[in-house]
Amino acid sequence: MQYHQVATKIINLLKKHNVWFETFEHEPTRTSEESAKIRNGYTLHEGAKALIVRIKISNTNKKFIMLVVPGDLRFETIKVKLLFNAKDVRFATEEEVSELTDGVKPGGVPPFGNLFGLEVLVDSLLLQNERIIFNAGDRRFSVGMKSSDYQKIVNPRIESIV
Repeated sequence: MQYHQVATKIINLLKKHNVWFETFEHEPTRTSEESAKIRNGYTLHEGAKALIVRIKISNTNKKFIMLVVPGDLRFETIKVKLLFNAKDVRFATEEEVSELTDGVKPGGVPPFGNLFGLEVLVDSLLLQNERIIFNAGDRRFSVGMKSSDYQKIVNPRIESIV
């Protein structure tokens, strides 16, 4: 099966760092709930839900960042606003996501914002899981790995955002 090129980049990155991981091929999923139903051995809470949002700090200062939260939780807009002293936070549009990720579709976005030049904020609850799992650039391909290895490779900003 042919997957988005980001899937190959992630696999190569994990091999380069010599970390444990496992892969899953499956029917396309868009939501964390759909994904959890077909990922045997993983819970919805272990799912790393990667969301790209636009933060508006002022009329001239706007930027996109990646938020990563457990699959069963939602980020709190007010917490993200406070972290950035932002006036507004909104989800990136499907077009913006595609532009920022070289064509990855929503639901397939992996929690590796570093591959796209995005700052990554991870909720601390996700990293309490020994393992995490996520769609790796494609809605039909998932990767499971140790959360400690994810933290070392991505080096995200860890905050309470749920």
